[in-house]
Amino acid sequence: MTSHETGAAGKPPSPRVLRLAVAGSALLMVGAGLVFFYASHQAQARRAANAGHETLITIRDHACEPNDLSVPAGPNSFRIVNQSQRAVEWEILDGVLVIEERENIAPGLSQVINATLQPGRYAITCGLLSNPRGSLTVTPTAASEAAAKARPALTAFIGPLSEYRVYLASQGSALVRAGQALKDAIQAGDLQQAQAAYGAARVIYQRIAPASQRLAELDNRINARADYFEQREQDPAFTGLHRIEYGLFQQRTTAGLAPVAETLLLDLGELKTQLLAQSIAPQQFTEAVVRSLHNLAQIRSSGEEERYSHLDLPGFAANLEGVRKVIDLLRPLLARNGSEPLATIDSAMTRFEQHLQALHGAEGYLSYDQVPQAQKQQIAADADALANAIAAIDQALGLAEQ
Repeated sequence: MTSHETGAAGKPPSPRVLRLAVAGSALLMVGAGLVFFYASHQAQARRAANAGHETLITIRDHACEPNDLSVPAGPNSFRIVNQSQRAVEWEILDGVLVIEERENIAPGLSQVINATLQPGRYAITCGLLSNPRGSLTVTPTAASEAAAKARPALTAFIGPLSEYRVYLASQGSALVRAGQALKDAIQAGDLQQAQAAYGAARVIYQRIAPASQRLAELDNRINARADYFEQREQDPAFTGLHRIEYGLFQQRTTAGLAPVAETLLLDLGELKTQLLAQSIAPQQFTEAVVRSLHNLAQIRSSGEEERYSHLDLPGFAANLEGVRKVIDLLRPLLARNGSEPLATIDSAMTRFEQHLQALHGAEGYLSYDQVPQAQKQQIAADADALANAIAAIDQALGLAEQ
């Protein structure tokens, strides 16, 4: 029985129950509005800090204009204008690692990316995954060189970073096992088992999303949605988890998915290897978490990510579990510094968890297409508030430019 069905006697809800339901929805809307106001205020403050450094980039159907640009080190703002025919993404890449990104920029609209950049040469992606990449050169400044000299000793972070690598190793192994189970179910033609295996794999992937999403090319092979391919679901390059999701939940068949599952399993094995091989700078430890949470708030809370299966809520809970792991590893450092952000972060995590648990019943989380809009907005507000709280960590630990 769904949450929309009547009781055993078939009686409609009483006026009092309806009034309470309306009041509850109103309270959720008010709570979401207050947290959104806080998140907007924080974003406005970041934009003000980056005033005078806004760079305009226009995305056309097959390239960016300009495709090669240069900016000074430090805080920068990039206004991304989408003049193509598709919703697109724009990323700054350091080798294979994502430094900053914005997804789902609608045609005819623009979004602003705020990024504090270190000197170096970066790549930029422009729209569809088949489009050529551009380049971004970040030139050193006196302030960036002084900040580099003033950063604290990194020995205190060796323990947390090492423990996180152990965590990634265990989750990577679990993800490979889940990928194998998914492949086996698909090859056996067992639709129900394959759907369950897909859900299990997604939970693990979302648990390590901040780390896996840094690996741009692998993440695109494993996790890219159909939107970023020219022929969408029919594009031969559309593979990975969401291609399998489309087959299992939209087409409701395992037919034709065996080669996709085979390739996915190979990519998951490479992901495990890459997660262990990539070094994580202390400031990147939290930046990736913040970026992942903002993505949840701005894109995934609408249901974009799991549009065929509607298994969004277990993924959000897994995201929160992964965030909690990072915070627990940094907790001794924050507590030693007497840092205020820790209490704010704990409060934000608890609030987020409580709102997710309210959508969990005896048979598991609700299908996301059954979640009221007010509660989706609350999830977005919770994710943004948690991201903003975590963003204060780097400054509290002396890792961010003042």
